[in-house]
Amino acid sequence: MRLQSAIFDMDGTLLDSMHIWRDIGPRMLRARGIEPAPDLGEQLKPMTAWQGAAYCKDLYRLPEPVEEVYAQIEAQVKRFYENEVEAKPGVKKLLSLLKMEGVWMYVATATDRHLAEEALRHAGIRDYFRGLVTSAETGVGKDVSPEIYERAMRRLRSNKKDTVIFEDALHAVRTAKRAGFRVAAVYDPSAEEDQEEIQALADYYFRSFEELFESRMLE
Repeated sequence: MRLQSAIFDMDGTLLDSMHIWRDIGPRMLRARGIEPAPDLGEQLKPMTAWQGAAYCKDLYRLPEPVEEVYAQIEAQVKRFYENEVEAKPGVKKLLSLLKMEGVWMYVATATDRHLAEEALRHAGIRDYFRGLVTSAETGVGKDVSPEIYERAMRRLRSNKKDTVIFEDALHAVRTAKRAGFRVAAVYDPSAEEDQEEIQALADYYFRSFEELFESRMLE
């Protein structure tokens, strides 16, 4: 896997955190006595927190303004990121190796900047990256546009030939591949049902970062 620059998704790729996003919408609705649709977590997966709040408000006809729904979601995620979130096993070893080899790295995430910054700090990996870009800042999600990767690549002063995108979600892998990027797919339980298609699409695939080292794929 020859690379000059690397762009990492955050939740589910660098961090063991997808469960908070999968559960937060249904938990919020059940607290109101509303039973969510079985696939609500899947529907919310590619959305920003604000988009998810607006989606839940409209679909379930919540009485409060979308700002209040968002604030409730944000507060729960913020507590988790500040106190509990951890990097996936092997992440720090990989980032240390890439940094030592002179690879420039960026984060491209659907999570809002202030939350993402806190999550990366708590996980102890913030300083490995030259910066981060969010879906809210690009104005478009990974499910419909590669702009977040394009922007990160430009900031890294790189090109698609020398850049690898690390992602865990099928919609993101699809978008990056269609845009001509090389993609390293990282397994996450939240995308269990998508693994066959993810593996078929990705240039590189591994079940864990430990497996990445064992496979000697970085050589």
